[in-house]
Amino acid sequence: MGPMGKGPNGERPQQRAGMPLGAQQTEYTGRYVVLLDQQEPDRGMEALRSSVGISSVERVRGAEPGAAELLGRADVSVVFDELGVAVVDVQPDQRHALVTTAEAEPTIVATEPERVVYASVITEPQRTLTGFFPTYRSDDDEVSRHTRAELATSLGPAWDEQNTTWGIQGIRANWSHLTGSGVKIAVLDTGVDTDHPDLTGCVEATASFVSGASVEDGHGHGTHCVGTVAGPAKPGHAPRYGVAGEARVLVGKVLSDQGVGSDGEILAGMAWAVAQGARVVSMSLGAPVEPGELFPQTYENVARRALRRGTVIVAAAGNESRRPGFVAPVGRPANCPSILAVAALGKDLGTAFFSCGAINGAGGEVNIAAPGVDIFSAAPDGTYQTMSGTSMATPHAAGVATLLAQAHPDASAADLSTRLLSGAHPLAQPGADIGAGLLQAP
Repeated sequence: MGPMGKGPNGERPQQRAGMPLGAQQTEYTGRYVVLLDQQEPDRGMEALRSSVGISSVERVRGAEPGAAELLGRADVSVVFDELGVAVVDVQPDQRHALVTTAEAEPTIVATEPERVVYASVITEPQRTLTGFFPTYRSDDDEVSRHTRAELATSLGPAWDEQNTTWGIQGIRANWSHLTGSGVKIAVLDTGVDTDHPDLTGCVEATASFVSGASVEDGHGHGTHCVGTVAGPAKPGHAPRYGVAGEARVLVGKVLSDQGVGSDGEILAGMAWAVAQGARVVSMSLGAPVEPGELFPQTYENVARRALRRGTVIVAAAGNESRRPGFVAPVGRPANCPSILAVAALGKDLGTAFFSCGAINGAGGEVNIAAPGVDIFSAAPDGTYQTMSGTSMATPHAAGVATLLAQAHPDASAADLSTRLLSGAHPLAQPGADIGAGLLQAP
């Protein structure tokens, strides 16, 4: 049985934008997420129905539509059969009964208050139509004299971004022969600009899990992340900024146009991604945690179930640090042992001042680091923007996982994760800040 944690207080908070990262406080929706035994899910829900008086139960199987509308209703509890997880509404006077029922019923694996989750971005985007890319120095004549990893380190801040962004150069994706062809990757975020000329060819399927909202991206965060994952090798009006340009992208809108969502919406997106056959799930989102706080049992068990289905999950480590004076712990759900936590690096390959670190115990470590400062990518309305955050590092890592899945189509999810970490280039920073080191494309 997983820990219940601190109970929610008050009604569901209204979604709000512009909250300074590093100042976020824990927010709850008033609902609970419940992890069920996949062999006997009905038994657990029946126990809750009889003892707690939960609202009517609706089931979502596989890739069925309608989850967003169900999650938006206060009179309905939703069960996502694909991963055996439920989101339930419980009256305040019934929360003690929920706790005792969950402890007594063996088919209820974990119950936790549903939390509010945010897009992991640190700065306001800088929008541009075509971009300006100063030339510092070309690395073409140096390739023969350096290994790929040595070159990534030696370049330091002197990146020539006229043809390729520094992030793509830093992870050596521009030297890889792999393209992500045939591999499905899900990006769970604020949606996507479905008409962006750079992305129309890579987006295979979309779904919104935000009630009343289409998958169209009114924020910009999701489009930016999709672009980093699978922007084309030769964009018409920009340098190359995408890692796996021939990947098949599944876009799940799990955050509102204000960059805010809930555990239930994210878990629904994860279930959809697994049902769609995604080999990789990229989640540039999270919520801050306190020093010593345990990882969420529901996300961890869902991630384990996804791993067994062959899906690697990559998530942003979080942006609450203010280095060098303060390092915040890796946020949730990246702090789960079965989810890869990605830290952010700057152009000098140093740890970004905002990037969270390995403060907490099991699961709270950083697994790998990737470019996350001044990252250029796609934006709504067919434009481009530059953004910073562990959100920007995460799709670099997810894109490389996609390249590995193309190269090793029969590999297990655990093997893909191992290959991703073992291919990293060590840097001078401690592992608590950057994990295995600088991400490298195969």
